[in-house]
Amino acid sequence: MLAEGYELRPLAIEDAGERAAAYGRNREHLAPWDPVRPESFFTVEGQAADITRQIGEQASGKRHVFCLWHDGRIVGQVALDNVVRGVLQSGTVGYWLDHEHLGRGLATGMVRHVEQYARGIGMHRLEAGTMLHNTASQAVLRRAGFQQYGVAERFLFIGGRWVDHVLFQLILHDDPPTY
Repeated sequence: MLAEGYELRPLAIEDAGERAAAYGRNREHLAPWDPVRPESFFTVEGQAADITRQIGEQASGKRHVFCLWHDGRIVGQVALDNVVRGVLQSGTVGYWLDHEHLGRGLATGMVRHVEQYARGIGMHRLEAGTMLHNTASQAVLRRAGFQQYGVAERFLFIGGRWVDHVLFQLILHDDPPTY
């Protein structure tokens, strides 16, 4: 699923330092796709606070985050977010990859990892969105089996403005939900 030498691990509080370093290395690379971040986000303390929040969301079943590691460094992340159970059984996939590790099939591998994880916890449907001009991310989703189903106007607040997104979905199965 991933290239040799890469490993996905669940996000842990001990990752704060390496995650701060990864976001620092990729600050310019990720800026066009991310919300405006406060300076504290790029610090170890800021990452510890963010990880603590995310681990709390995971404990409640709303978010599941995995970091991509290579040679002792975090070089990417993938998350199953906005998990809704009941009759919907759906979640949103989001990911990013270090600028030095692009073009190796890693993003597709991360998305497929989350797909398998979602199947394992009984999810029915995954959704993902990309900015209209993010054709590389659209290609990742298509390679992972997602199908485009629409465009959401002013969908997310990115870079200080509301931005339209192309929406994709992947239906995992048609079994009845387990509550």
